[in-house]
Amino acid sequence: MSDHDLTDAPAWTGTSADPADEQFGDVVRSRDGDLTAMLASADVALLGEPFDDAVVGRRGARHGPDALREELASVKTHHFANGPVGECVDVGDVVRDDEAGATVASLQERVEGVARLLHDSDTFPVFLGGDNSLTYPNVAPLLEAGSVGVLNFDAHLDVRAVRDEPTSGTPYRQLLDDGLDAYACVGARHFETTGEYAAFVDECGGAVVTSEAVSADLDDALDRALAAMGGVDSLYVSVDLDVLDAAHAPGVSAPTPGGLTTRELFELLRRVGADERLAGFEVVECAPPLDRDAMTARAGARAIAHLLAGRKEGTLPDASGVER
Repeated sequence: MSDHDLTDAPAWTGTSADPADEQFGDVVRSRDGDLTAMLASADVALLGEPFDDAVVGRRGARHGPDALREELASVKTHHFANGPVGECVDVGDVVRDDEAGATVASLQERVEGVARLLHDSDTFPVFLGGDNSLTYPNVAPLLEAGSVGVLNFDAHLDVRAVRDEPTSGTPYRQLLDDGLDAYACVGARHFETTGEYAAFVDECGGAVVTSEAVSADLDDALDRALAAMGGVDSLYVSVDLDVLDAAHAPGVSAPTPGGLTTRELFELLRRVGADERLAGFEVVECAPPLDRDAMTARAGARAIAHLLAGRKEGTLPDASGVER
């Protein structure tokens, strides 16, 4: 992989006129030199993946990375209990290689090359989607380094068999076929999948935790999902924004009622973020052309902030006096 596989990273700036308001726009550095050196000095690396070629339903997720960046730039960096986030670098977007024919398979291969570089560095990678097919190349490099589990916050299981080409509905079937050790879907909806795919997850030893289960008992729901991870070495977390109720996230390929609230998702992500095995995170299926008042992009940006805040769990004294 070379810098030619990446676009220039956009400039980040805060939006507040109050100098006391530290925002992500004030702390995210744009790639402006040697990529390897920048990765060596940053705690978190953001990578945009502006592709929606594999979407089964409505398209628009190719515009997701820019929208997530725009909304994240205005989010303040402070979490009451865990303090501010660490230093972040934006390495830019993966470039489409039109000479390769831009098939979904070729895009996955190209994304995997960049994702591998991030995983091989000491930074924590955050992938800005893009459609859900990109989960496969984002996770695949981890399979070479030990046992891996994925927590998929999603309305759908996405374990369809690959037929002619991979789609946004096939990434976890691809990963399980390649040796993924553990899988759990949190926020799945009744009547949004088939019995065949639910049975496949069960046969693989995976867990399906419905949105109703989260609403009924968030602690138990998360415990069930993490129990399915067993003793894996690395944990990858994916958020498909259609896990949220359509009222909170209209700008996705397949919005449906009955999903998680933003508050539920944020709490789950903060808790998962504290897991020492955490090796990567993504937000996918943010489709700004389908959004309303940037609600979905705003939720996706805050999902990133909450997950990153969770990574600092236990590193600071809880002296805020504020209940989590």
